[in-house]
Amino acid sequence: MNGNWPIRLAWIGGLLGLLFAVVVFAPARWLASGVTSATQGQLQLVNARGTVWNGQADLVLTGGEGSRTQTALPQGLQWQLAPRLASGSPAMALRLMAPCCTPEPLAMTFIPRLGGGELRVASSTSLWPAELLSGLGTPWNTLRVEGQLALQTAGLTLRWDEGRASMQGEAAIDALDLASRLSPLRPLGSYRMTLRADADGNTTTLNLETLSGALKLQGAGRWVGGRLRFEGVAEAAPEAEAALGNLLNIMGRRQGPRSLLNIG
Repeated sequence: MNGNWPIRLAWIGGLLGLLFAVVVFAPARWLASGVTSATQGQLQLVNARGTVWNGQADLVLTGGEGSRTQTALPQGLQWQLAPRLASGSPAMALRLMAPCCTPEPLAMTFIPRLGGGELRVASSTSLWPAELLSGLGTPWNTLRVEGQLALQTAGLTLRWDEGRASMQGEAAIDALDLASRLSPLRPLGSYRMTLRADADGNTTTLNLETLSGALKLQGAGRWVGGRLRFEGVAEAAPEAEAALGNLLNIMGRRQGPRSLLNIG
């Protein structure tokens, strides 16, 4: 009986070594498959190479399963993933690098919880091409917006608890020098959208304002029961009403020279 122990130990050692190799060298395509499934195909990591822990891929946005529209991020995306402790709990630290868009890597920490999880996003600034949105389908593939999206985060935390999402902190997106194929006027203008959440994460508000341009946008909204309710107005400067008429018709319900924007 005792003579079998060296053989058993060899088998156990071999299995542990195989398990370690699978974990350490897990291919990046496993992560890509998980991302596609979790986002219902709207976010895809194509041509993934490297490992789950240190890899790169082409980032593609689509309208989901069956969609014919898609856009790709120039020069793709790179990531680094590593286990760590956060507030005494097991967590995963993620660093995202996009050569086109992130002057510094975007740092995030995911903490799994019973029935949900928490994603902490470090303060950051990045600049993304607005053309990416066209891949998401309606209405973006109709508007075909062009320009730059400057994303800024400050102490942003996203939580999921038994299917209910909440947010703490603040994020702002500056849409700079936007243009659309539906209007000959280029650019339409620059705009700022700000997301703010109260300290307990129960109320999240959204505000839209115009920074500059002939197309004036403004509005406000909040998340109620997990759904966004937003009311706003789109209006053309007097000298641009003819050039922006078609776009205003598509954006919302016309009321004289304005379009009323409603979501939810």
